[in-house]
Amino acid sequence: MPVSEAAPYPVPDAAAYLTGEWTVERVLSDLAADRRGSFRGTAVFREADDGRLTHTEDGELCWEGAASAAGRTLVLLPAGDGTCEVLFSDGRFFHDLDLRTGHWAVSHPCAADSYEGTFDVVSRDEWRVCWRTTGPAKDHSQRSVYRRRLAPGR
Repeated sequence: MPVSEAAPYPVPDAAAYLTGEWTVERVLSDLAADRRGSFRGTAVFREADDGRLTHTEDGELCWEGAASAAGRTLVLLPAGDGTCEVLFSDGRFFHDLDLRTGHWAVSHPCAADSYEGTFDVVSRDEWRVCWRTTGPAKDHSQRSVYRRRLAPGR
């Protein structure tokens, strides 16, 4: 999964941009234990009746030679200015999201660990997320590439 040095692609409305279906390729690293894994699957951003977006990922996690089904669900609350709040599925705040410049950096404290994330929009059909988690319990990194699933003939 090569890292692009492309200029950021500004997105005036994060919810409108994300709505739809995406493929996901993710590389996971436990840096302390020098272990690597991957996730491949789909991400669907679907608008609910209340205006929220539900972000659901489903796919296969491969870790140390074993493959298993994996997934997660997040909720995005769109704001009138094109930004969103991202919540865990249980309603707890995760982070804010502002893609208006095509790049966004966030922090999320989790107990004694710290999650530092960057979001980069590469084009109308691709965006990337990198997470670095450090603290007494974790020394991890995740790099994800999302590519829009295009309709036939597009």
